[in-house]
Amino acid sequence: MSKKDLALKQALDQITSAFGKGSIMWLGRSDTPKDVPVVSTGSFALDIALGCGGLPKGRVVEIYGPEASGKTTLALHVIAEAQKQGGYCVFVDAEHALDKTLAESIGVNTQNLLLSQPDCGEQALSLVDTLIRSGSIDVIVVDSVAALVPKGELDGEMGDAHMAMQARLMSQALRKLSHSLSLSQSILIFINQVRSKISTFGGFGGPTEVTCGGNALKFYASVRLNIKRIGFVKKGEEVVGSQVLVKVVKNKLAPPFKTAEFELQFGKGICREAEIIKLSLKYKFITKAGSMYYYNEHNFRGVDALKSFLAENYSALEELEMKIREKLLKPETDKVAESDGDVTEEIATLDSTDEETTAVVEA
Repeated sequence: MSKKDLALKQALDQITSAFGKGSIMWLGRSDTPKDVPVVSTGSFALDIALGCGGLPKGRVVEIYGPEASGKTTLALHVIAEAQKQGGYCVFVDAEHALDKTLAESIGVNTQNLLLSQPDCGEQALSLVDTLIRSGSIDVIVVDSVAALVPKGELDGEMGDAHMAMQARLMSQALRKLSHSLSLSQSILIFINQVRSKISTFGGFGGPTEVTCGGNALKFYASVRLNIKRIGFVKKGEEVVGSQVLVKVVKNKLAPPFKTAEFELQFGKGICREAEIIKLSLKYKFITKAGSMYYYNEHNFRGVDALKSFLAENYSALEELEMKIREKLLKPETDKVAESDGDVTEEIATLDSTDEETTAVVEA
């Protein structure tokens, strides 16, 4: 053993003795699992866009977007999926607006869902830290960052200036929470609102929206999802749902900036049948001619008839899911051979957020 190797061994032994086993290790020789466990989002298309099959455990996730875009609904779907795996979940309702009926219709077992409606931001983040450190919680949802009011602001008078008080609270909390999360199997989901950016030095093409709570959450989040409503779903003249687009703005586990579209039915949540039909049409597992849909030996007049069939026949839905998964898991060489080789450019538009604009400019 050379002097250099001996010196390194002594240093490592000293660090291990002072801070405990696992405080420093060789990356390739460690026992750390290579595959991060995940929880499904409840949307097949979004799980695919995330690249790892869902939201990663032991990480911070941010879901942000305008009002009534489906942020809370998506978070409730994650809770429902975690409960199916036997996990415990917590909903920190800082907005005091959780609809129990909606949660149950989505599939959440409210009898086994812990609910907290904290008085201030410090209380909310403190109980989140305690729950994460317990190591017993699978999913924690904080709804929302904008509603985490610092105690100093609550104790003050209306109209008092509280410069960056919420941003400082979030920054301090995330420094502690990120360490606790790394030692746990919990997913910490922050739901966030967006605000219009009144003025910017970016000029034409600069971001027009900004999220609440400062910049700390943007850095600590492993996954950031931007959700927005892009249309409505009608049944005759009645509006029965909305079409939403989710963009993976940040992803530390797979390539970012992938998108997923799905249908949200009012009072029911994500319509899994609708997104399976859309993907099946794309890969020609289902064919369409006019208003007629064809699947195996079955014919359906209108998409609603096909949705009803898949909802009542889980085996058919599962078969289509398996076919889509097999198609998506094909080797990259096969996918390249099938593509036409066209290269597209993305332009930063006026409604882009800070991260999206920066990414396009840097590219």
